[in-house]
Amino acid sequence: MKEGEKGKVTRIDRNIKRLIEMGIVRGADIELIRKAPLGDPIEIHLKGYNLTLRKNEAEKIWVKI
Repeated sequence: MKEGEKGKVTRIDRNIKRLIEMGIVRGADIELIRKAPLGDPIEIHLKGYNLTLRKNEAEKIWVKI
């Protein structure tokens, strides 16, 4: 995703409990707010709050734009 793009979570690779606890579930709407200069970490907007994820965590989330 590019900064400012919005999408819907379609799948999460492996059942990662930490991501699910943070509200990243299938069908959730997310927006990419910004990426760090080297791409790690990234900040997303999800369910009314901003969340920062490491690149390796974000790679496990499939999003349809």
